[in-house]
Amino acid sequence: MRVRRRKDHLGGREAAEAAATAALKVAAEEVAKAPPDESAAAFFDVDNTMMAGASIFYFARGLAARDFFDSRDLLKFGWQHVSYRLRGLEDPNGMRDAREAALAFVAGRSVTDIVRYGEEIYDERMAQQIYSGTHALAQQHLDAGQRVWLVTATPVELASIIARRLSLTGALGTVSEVADGKYTGHLVGEPLHGPAKGAAVQALAEREGLDLSRCWAYSDSVNDLPMLSLVGHPVAINPDPDLRAVAKERGWLIKDFRTARKAAKIGIPTAAGIGALGGGVAAGMALRRRYGGT
Repeated sequence: MRVRRRKDHLGGREAAEAAATAALKVAAEEVAKAPPDESAAAFFDVDNTMMAGASIFYFARGLAARDFFDSRDLLKFGWQHVSYRLRGLEDPNGMRDAREAALAFVAGRSVTDIVRYGEEIYDERMAQQIYSGTHALAQQHLDAGQRVWLVTATPVELASIIARRLSLTGALGTVSEVADGKYTGHLVGEPLHGPAKGAAVQALAEREGLDLSRCWAYSDSVNDLPMLSLVGHPVAINPDPDLRAVAKERGWLIKDFRTARKAAKIGIPTAAGIGALGGGVAAGMALRRRYGGT
C-alpha cells in the first residue's frame, strides 16, 4: 500500500509539471500575439552608450590588421578611443580627423568588401565591448513591442551591422558617397552628429508615424541634446560631465554601466515598466518590423 501511495504521489507531481508546462506554453502564445506598440520607439547612441569606446576605432584596428593603412593612421583612431574610454568626452577636432582618415582609407574600396570586413571585425573586436546593461534596455523595448534604432555618427554600414547583430530594428548613421559600388571618399551631407541626429530622428518619426512624446532616447554625450530633447523619455547613459549636469538639472534618468559593480547596483526597469511609462503597452515577445537605416 505504501508503494502505491508513492506511485500516486509521483504521478501527481508529473501531472502538475505537465499542467504547468502547458499553461506556460499557452501564456507564451498569448504574449506573442500581443500587438506591437506602433507609436513608440527607442533611439540609442552607439559609442560609449551601446558599446565601450569608439566603434570606428575597433573597425580601424580590424582594417589595420588587414593592411588597409599604416600605424600612423591607427594612432589617430587610438587617441580618439582613449578619450572615449578614459574621459567619456567627444573632441570635435578628433572626430573630424578620425572621419577624414576613415574616408581616405575606404576611398575606392568596394562597399561589399567593407561590409564583409565589418561583419568579421564586429565578431573579432566589437561584440565583447557591448554594454550588457544598455543592450538589456534595448531588448526590453523590443519585448514591449517597440522599435529600437541606433542613431550614430558611425558609418551607416557599420551601424547597421551592429543593429543586426543585436537584433534591433535598424540604424541611422553617417552616409558616405558611393559610385559604381565603391566609396568616393566623400560624405552625403554631413556626419550624423549633434543637430543632424535630432533632424534624423524627427524625420524618422514622421515617416514611421511615431509619437515622440512616447519615445525614449539614450546617449552618453551632451552633443546629443538635440536628440534627447526631442523625446518624452530622455536617458543619460554613462554620461559625460556636461550631460550629467544637464540630466540632473532636468530630472532625466541617469544610468552608468561602465563597471560591472555599477551595472549590478543600478538595475534595469522591466518591460512592463517601460510600457507603462511609455503609455501603457503589454510587455511581450519582440514583434517588430525590419527597416534599413539611411
